[in-house]
Amino acid sequence: MWTKEALKKVIEKQLGDYLLIVVSNREPYIHIQKKGKTVWQRSAGGVVTAIDPVMKACSGLWIAHGSGDADKKTVDSDNRIQVPPDDPRYTLHRVWLTKEEEDGYYYGFANEALWPLSHISYTRPNFEESDWRMYEKVNRKFADAVLYEIKDKKAFVWIQDYHMALLPRFLKEAKGNNIITAHFWHIPWPNPEVFRICPKRTEILEGLLANDLLGFHIRYHCENFISSVEKEIEARIDRERFSIIKGGHETLIRPFPIGVDYEYVERLSESEEVKKYMQNLKEEFLLDYDFIMLGLDRIDYTKGILERLRALDRFMERYPEYKGRFVFIQMGRLSRLHIPAYKNLNDDINALVEEINWKHSQEGWHPVLFVRRHLSYPEVIAFYKLANICVVSPLHDGMNLVAKEYVSTRIDNSGVLVLSQFTGSARELEDAILINPYDIEDFSEKLKDAVTMDREEVKQRMVKMRNQVAFNNIYRWAGKLLSELLKFEFRE
Repeated sequence: MWTKEALKKVIEKQLGDYLLIVVSNREPYIHIQKKGKTVWQRSAGGVVTAIDPVMKACSGLWIAHGSGDADKKTVDSDNRIQVPPDDPRYTLHRVWLTKEEEDGYYYGFANEALWPLSHISYTRPNFEESDWRMYEKVNRKFADAVLYEIKDKKAFVWIQDYHMALLPRFLKEAKGNNIITAHFWHIPWPNPEVFRICPKRTEILEGLLANDLLGFHIRYHCENFISSVEKEIEARIDRERFSIIKGGHETLIRPFPIGVDYEYVERLSESEEVKKYMQNLKEEFLLDYDFIMLGLDRIDYTKGILERLRALDRFMERYPEYKGRFVFIQMGRLSRLHIPAYKNLNDDINALVEEINWKHSQEGWHPVLFVRRHLSYPEVIAFYKLANICVVSPLHDGMNLVAKEYVSTRIDNSGVLVLSQFTGSARELEDAILINPYDIEDFSEKLKDAVTMDREEVKQRMVKMRNQVAFNNIYRWAGKLLSELLKFEFRE
């Protein structure tokens, strides 16, 4: 079985004199000014959740955008800092972006074009030439940071997500075979009919095909990518090897379902720190109910938050006997409010929560608690532990690690996971209650099933899911990716 120690040994043996460099937009640790002091916090999001434990095990170098208002105060002359700040394990190199660059590259092309293009949630992508130019400029800036760190050495560069589609080509043009690149695309890849509307589709495909290995969560996304290449550019598809050859360069296309650091989450969930947070949350929100439902998401139109709330509303209409016996906590971190679609979504959620609470409240009880604030990771775990039912209902998602984290905390095998069939996690967690978030009637009925499921069935389902998450952990994900690229086998 893949473990932290096994992964570390494999990397030390197989990488040899190659540097290990991870590149992403989001940094794993951020420094901010708070009450006149510089404080740090662990960033949220799937990429950080996945990669941080791997980097702690392997002591590599992570290059990312320094976005905190106190980030520049904490780095050395080479823009580096050792992280985590309280227990240094690896090096973070921060890249600085101007507001204009961030607006065009991140808020513009990455999140108004590529994000809605990849998630089939019926939000129209917006393609602006000026945003594309900034996307290209920032990808070159990241390439410069990588090349600065490599100098004359050889390096294995592990690129993360849709923000860096052009980076592999820039690196290969500069260093050729001295750099091995693997790129993991953390979000879905759309079918070719959807992808072809992108005006920069050729440049994006050529950028990604500069990689030696390109990974997606599931095989379906791999097949969508290969079909997109087949329809858009001149390249040879080798379906036996599941690879694409362009200009004499071969790119392996592989599915790698991402996991979580199961043992760490399990251990943290039993810690005194989490138990203290649980008690504080019980007192803060007066959590004295028969059962607690939880939704935990960034505020994003792909996450199905409005559909989740409508299903809850319908559940109470159909089964009013449960009023007053539960509370639904929706944790929602605000994001990307510079983009109109996100601002409108936030307004719509506020309005729907107010409507549902007005409609169903009784004797001081309100069914929905909508909480928007930054949570430390132990606080997140505390919310998981408190929840009898966790509702994960994206309209479309690459994997979704909330589902796997929730399962990892259920040491007593209690708890019910209600999970959208349109997540990568649903391919693995077949013992969750699977729902179609667009089908509000069935969704509301599945909430009833979750509430009324007998304890023995709850336990049986959770045991199976926990075994799956434990086996397919984050170290297995990283190890399988590296073994594919570096041509070795790990006996499991």
